[in-house]
Formats: sequence, C-alpha cells, structure tokens
Amino acid sequence: MIKAVLSNPRCPGYGLVTVPFPIPDQEYDQMMELLSGLEIGDALERDCQVNEQDSWYDVLGVLEGMAVNVDELDYLAKRLDSFCDDEAEQFQAMAHKLGLTDIRDFINLTFCCERVTVISDFSKLEEAGRNYRMSLNGGSMPMDELKALDGRKEALRLIAAGGGTVTPYGVVYDNGMELEQLYDGRHFPAYFYDASPLALAVTSKREPGGKPEYLFLPASEQKIQRTLLRAGVREDPDLQLRLECDELPEQISFAVDLEHLEQAGLTVLNQMCWAIKALCPPEQKKLEAAAMLAMPHGPDEVCRLAENLSQFDFVPDIKTPEEYGRYMIQESGHFEYDENLEGFYDFLGYGLQKVEKEQGRFNDLGYIAYHGALTLDELLREDPAEQYQREQGPKMGGPL
Repeated sequence: MIKAVLSNPRCPGYGLVTVPFPIPDQEYDQMMELLSGLEIGDALERDCQVNEQDSWYDVLGVLEGMAVNVDELDYLAKRLDSFCDDEAEQFQAMAHKLGLTDIRDFINLTFCCERVTVISDFSKLEEAGRNYRMSLNGGSMPMDELKALDGRKEALRLIAAGGGTVTPYGVVYDNGMELEQLYDGRHFPAYFYDASPLALAVTSKREPGGKPEYLFLPASEQKIQRTLLRAGVREDPDLQLRLECDELPEQISFAVDLEHLEQAGLTVLNQMCWAIKALCPPEQKKLEAAAMLAMPHGPDEVCRLAENLSQFDFVPDIKTPEEYGRYMIQESGHFEYDENLEGFYDFLGYGLQKVEKEQGRFNDLGYIAYHGALTLDELLREDPAEQYQREQGPKMGGPL
C-alpha cells in the first residue's frame, strides 16, 4: 500500500530504512530493530522523517519531508488497504479539498470520507446520483429504493445546488461532512484489519476511564510492548484487559476463561494464539475435538494441546462406532476394501473393538483418540523444558 524511505531528522547521516506499510506481522520486530538502529521508531513520538514515499494514493505525497510516527503510518496504510476504488476516490478528493498535511487528519478522514460524493465522469450521472444518495444513507440503501431511484435526476439536482470543489480526482461535494477526531493522536480506534483469534482492549488501572488501545492476538513482542506504552501501562499490575472480540473455537474459549483475562496472562494468551494461528482449518477443528477430550484449563494447557496434535487421531463427522468401523475399513487406507463383499464386513463390531482399544470418544465434531506416551494429564501439565528433553531423546556420553 505504501513504501516509505525513513530517516532520523536529527541525524540524517545515520542512513535510511525502507519500510513497507502495512508492515507484515512476521517482519514487524525486524523493522522496529532496523529503525532502532537509526535511533527512531518510538512508540509515541513522531521521530521518523519521510524522505520518499511510493503509494497509489498520490495525495499522500505531502508527507514527504514530514516527521511521522511509524505506527500511525502503519495504521493509515491498513485503513487505506481496505478501501474499494470509490472509497479511495472519496478519500483523495476530500483530502485535496481540505488541504490535509497531518497524518492524524488523514487517519480521521478514513472514517468519514464515505459521506462525500465525487463526480469524476459526467457521462455517468445515473451512477453518480445513486452514489450520492447512498452516501447520505451511510453507504447503503434498501434494494427496492435503489432500483426506483432516478440517479441522473439526483445528480443534476446536486450539481445545480452548487458547492462542488474541483480536484484532480473529480468534483467533490462534502454533503456536510465534518472531520471527526476519532483518532486523538495517541489511541487508535478499534480496527479489525486481519482475522485474529482474540481482540483485547488494553487500559491502565492508573488511568480509570481512559481510552483503550486495541491488541489483536497473536502479535509480535514489539507490537505488544508498544501497544502497552500507548495505553499507559508501565508494569504488569497496571494492566487491565477487556475482551473485544473472540474468534476462538467454542471449547477453547471455555477452557481459557475469558472473563478473567489478567489471570490468564497476556504472554501465555499470545503464545496460545500463535499456536492456534499456525494450524490450518482442519487442524483447528482437530484441536477443538482434542480439547473436548482432554478438557484443558487455561491457555497454557490449550497451547500444549495445539503443539502436540500429532499425538491424537481425529476423524471428523464420525458419530457412532459403526461409522468409525466403516471409515477404517473403507477409507483409512489400512485395508483393501472390496465393495463386492460389503455384506460380509462387520463395521459395527470392528468399530467397537477399535474404540475400546484406543479409548477414543465421539463428540459433536467427530471421533478423537489420544495415543501419546504420557497420560493426558501429564501432557497438559508437562514443563516445556521437560517436553523438549523428551522429544530429543537420550544422549550419548556423560558419567556412567
């Protein structure tokens, strides 16, 4: 969305860093380290000078030579990345009309620019009129009203009323839009850019009633620490968390006890979310089935389940021993199934035998069985260092 070349305005001889925005999650810590090498990239200060910027949004060219905060630029890029062509046109035209130069104003404009109307092609007045009426209705209209609307007539009425401003992006009509200060220069409004298992509102107990910062887990360690700084949290006892959005599987949410987030601990919550995000959708379904079997308590135990899924066998959508026996004989690949002998297979008997031997369980998601060397209780409570030693196996050498 934006590629910016940043430098230290106080010490330009330190060099340059090129940063892509939005910053990919897996590169965030690395980018912060590169900026730190130039003694810039503070969580709160605007200490990064934009030497060059390359963006489809050429209205942002005014940022060149300006000092910005790196997280502000990242947030703005995320907001713009979600815009369709019409919204991008509205943003650029209105930014040009208002003569915006401050990144704070650019961020706030992303939350209200959909209220304006831009006519960039006067041969398409029908479309312009429909867009005008929709902008007055918050961007949407009932389908029957939209079909009955005379868009050309609406556009001509708008043009005749005057008030349009010519910009390089078309004639813009503000429709009474005001630039609301949703972003106050420190606290970013909640914005769900990527799907995240958990979204938390972070505040400091020392600032009751203060505006929250929003943390989307999993997040890099640098992202977490910078979010805490913005929220005014200086040490763990100050931390106050509120659940904003939960996209965890139902059984996992129950195990984590999201009503007591501070007790769960931010670090282990983040580790759990990283472990879950690393799983593909079928593996996440398997994790939920394993949680129904193991009944973990707390995010640390959920994390150990996620990291040891290979020790579970899971067959989705299987609900009875007969269905399990049929699956094992027909589809598992363990047998050479002959459909001509269908009537001679004892699916139920074989299924019952397997379930008893594996001590598996059926639940709403399918059939799940554990085959690890440790008991389930031992697996859930095993120390990570002990798990590492067990996985490495015995070592040669040492005292006899």
